[in-house]
Amino acid sequence: MSLFSHEPAVLVLEDGSRYAGAAYGARGTTIGEVVFATGMTGYQETLTDPSYAGQIVLQTAPHIGNTGMNDEDPESRRIWVAGYIVRDPSRVVSNWRADESLDDSLERDGIVGISGIDTRAVTRVIRDAGSMRGAIFSGDAAEISDDEQLRIVREAPAMAGRNLSAEVSVSVAEVTPAIGERIGNLAVIDLGVKQATINNLAQRGFDVHVLPQTTTIEEITAIEPVAVFYSNGPGDPAASDGHVALLRGVLDAGYPFFGICFGNQLLGRALGLGTYKLPFGHRGINQPVLDKTTGRVEITAHNHGFAVDAPIEGAFDSPNGYGKVEVSHVGLNDQVVEGLRALDIPAFSVQYHPEAAAGPHDANYLFDRFRDMVIAHNDKKDSK
Repeated sequence: MSLFSHEPAVLVLEDGSRYAGAAYGARGTTIGEVVFATGMTGYQETLTDPSYAGQIVLQTAPHIGNTGMNDEDPESRRIWVAGYIVRDPSRVVSNWRADESLDDSLERDGIVGISGIDTRAVTRVIRDAGSMRGAIFSGDAAEISDDEQLRIVREAPAMAGRNLSAEVSVSVAEVTPAIGERIGNLAVIDLGVKQATINNLAQRGFDVHVLPQTTTIEEITAIEPVAVFYSNGPGDPAASDGHVALLRGVLDAGYPFFGICFGNQLLGRALGLGTYKLPFGHRGINQPVLDKTTGRVEITAHNHGFAVDAPIEGAFDSPNGYGKVEVSHVGLNDQVVEGLRALDIPAFSVQYHPEAAAGPHDANYLFDRFRDMVIAHNDKKDSK
């Protein structure tokens, strides 16, 4: 445990910016896209969210780690961030639920971090210039020359064009039984699914079959699902042609569909829409979104660096022949598409996280909306 570490570490951004601090977590070198997350709570859920694979996460909240880490709140089987940046790590763990310190968890999972830097200054750089590649160097790597460190950063792959689903997906199917009155089997394509999502779907009466990202339409059909779900996940949706083709097979087969985050971007592509990279993305638990169906404004949890390109107002024709489509949810900070709804087939999606284990819970109703859509679709089939 090294909460009082004075070992040197440095954060280097691809624009040449350098921020000297102290080593935190594991020692060594880590490279990724540097992004900031604005949540003041829920750092354990952030760290274990597979959507952060390949990214070095900076917490804008200055004091991190005081509640430690526990065995009940992880969203997946490990910490997925490529690296971690905090200003003031807690000196003690002071929560009765804690099983270990944040620092110990980072060391165990090999996550290289840095503390003691001006996180506000780094956030302003990213906000103004956009997310960029960066690296944290600590231990022996901190002694590498400045020029060599910058070369390492600039030769790293950019997030655009990367397909990271294989890194985070399960390799074999996992099943969570339904809670309460059973509706049927739900095929969840694991692109980086969070445990809170699985729990919410099971609580709505689905036997949740979490399937590898390599799953085929034949393998989906084999479990006789009542619906299909695409999870959140890391990477560029433009690099996931295989998942788009699979989703088109799902829509062609008439299965009801719900997607969140990465699943929203892939539904957009399946419908024939484009996607694009946001300057610095949306990451945090305080993002206002308008549900155009109800007129209600929700405070929501986000973690996305890409978005769907679609007209905000009015229904439009799906370029791929799936009938009328409309943008169902809009981000009020920047008018980014935050949800899609197909009007002629049973399919919808949102760009944010209705499961939001650390909160807020304004959007949790979307799981009920999905359940109701599946039940209505089944009733319509049975009446024919």
